[in-house]
Amino acid sequence: MTDDYCASAPAPEPPPAPATDGEPFAECVLCREPTEYPESYRGITLCPVCAWQEAGRGACSG
Repeated sequence: MTDDYCASAPAPEPPPAPATDGEPFAECVLCREPTEYPESYRGITLCPVCAWQEAGRGACSG
């Protein structure tokens, strides 16, 4: 019997980042690195590294 419950799966493709039109990039709310989103983007902005880590944490929690 194999334990596939928490097996690693490929990450889903993130939604495309909106164009910045020369606007500065928003900071990641966790590590403060630049993200792919403009500062005017509404919502929580995560850099690709932090987004991947958060997805991994949520996949096997609970």
